[in-house]
This record gives sequence, structure tokens and C-alpha cells, in this order.
Amino acid sequence: MRSIVHLSDTHFGRINHHVISPLIEAITKITPDLVAVSGDLTQRASTHQFKEARAFLDRLPTPQIVVPGNHDVPLHNVAARFLQPLRKYRRHITDDLRPFYHDDEIAVLGVNTARSLTFKEGRINEEQVAWMSERLYACDPAVVKIVVTHHPFDLPEGHNERNLVGRARMAMEALARCGADLFLAGHLHVSHTSHSATRYNIKGHSALLVQAGTAASTRGRGEESSFNVVRIDRPQIAVERFEWQPERGEFGLVMSERFRHTSDGWVRVSVTGQL
Repeated sequence: MRSIVHLSDTHFGRINHHVISPLIEAITKITPDLVAVSGDLTQRASTHQFKEARAFLDRLPTPQIVVPGNHDVPLHNVAARFLQPLRKYRRHITDDLRPFYHDDEIAVLGVNTARSLTFKEGRINEEQVAWMSERLYACDPAVVKIVVTHHPFDLPEGHNERNLVGRARMAMEALARCGADLFLAGHLHVSHTSHSATRYNIKGHSALLVQAGTAASTRGRGEESSFNVVRIDRPQIAVERFEWQPERGEFGLVMSERFRHTSDGWVRVSVTGQL
């Protein structure tokens, strides 16, 4: 069995300082096998904000898979945005824009979907998909194969289609062929789980698409700060959401969803708590 803590959109520079220590304490107590951070570590990609984010990551368990988000690309410094868009991210967070972790139960890779030419939207390209496919094809078919991006492959109801990662269908079709099981993303500051079969309708394939809310930003968009815990024991996966509870001053479990792998892919078998 493996456990992955999935958090996103900390937005250092615009955070709720009250949640940081309880967030670190809650994650540490879970003792995850891996921490996956799906982008937007900073609000405006400043040196100070990246240093704060780095200090935060240093207090979390390891190993970690971290990818950048659109807010980690400079907005107002046009030269930096187009010539060295991730210079500060690479200096303070990680120089690895294709992080990969694997053991005998899980294979997890991260991909950068942030782009200089767009302020908010993201994109994935054929070169990235080819690398992802090569990595996942090489893995034992018995492991659970996981992709971490900032921009999502699916959306909660009512969200603009422009928020989907660009070239999502091309990527999903390729990754379905190499057995991708689980996609972790952020960006929208809204928690959400869905099945890829609903949007992409690829025969015999139904991956889990899991969205994390914001872990620490004041831009909660109707939700308290939260993070996910993904517990993997193939052929079963549980996705748990832990949410900030101000009256108690801690993060608590508010929902658990359980999924089972079938001949048609991953299907939901139970929900406890909110949906």
C-alpha cells in the first residue's frame, strides 16, 4: 500500500498564515510515501515568495514531486517571462521539470504545463507526451501510473473549458495506451474527482482525475484550504480530502471516496462525507 499527499496552489505571497503550521503538522502526521505538489507555489514569482515556498517544502516529508504553475511564471517582467520564465523556480524549487518517482507499487511523473504566451491557461505538447509515454510504458503493468500537472484534464461543472490543459485529448489518448491510472492537478482552487471516460470516451480506459483545492491561499473560491490523500492498494484507490477547520484550528478529514479497478478502468464504489 502507498499513500500520496496531494496539495496545490499554496500561492506564497497571498497565503493564510494561520494554516501553514497546522498544514505541515497534518501532512507530517500522515507519513506519506510521496508528496505531490501540483503548481502555483507563488503568487507573483518573486524571489521572496519562492524562498518562502522553498522553506515550506523543506518542512514537508520527502520524496516529493513538484511541478510549476502559471503563477510561477513572472507576470509583469516581460523579458523574464519570455526569456527565462522559470529561472527563479528552477533556482529555488527544483531544476527538474520532468520529475519522476517509482517503486514496486507506483510510478509518478510530473510535467510542466505553464507557458509564457498565456497568462492563465496551460498546455502540454507532443514532446512531453512522448517522454511521459516512454516512461510509463517501461513500468511494470502492475504498478499504478500517476501523472501530476498544474492544469487539469477535467473540470467541475460550470467551469470554462479554457481551464483545461491545452491538447488534453491528444495527451489522454496517448497516455491511455500506456495505462495511465491517475491524474493529479490543481489550478482551479476547487476540490473535484471524476473519471476520464466521461469526457474522453476511450474504449476500455477510465482513469481517475483528482483536483486539489488551494492548500493555503486566501483565494479559496468558496472552499476552505484543503489537500488530498490518495491511498493506493491496487486494485483499490481511496481519495481523502482534508479541510481546514478554523473552529478547531486543524485540518480534518471531510470526505473519502473509494474506487476499484475493473476491465473498463477505475470506477467509484463508495463515498463517505461531502461530494
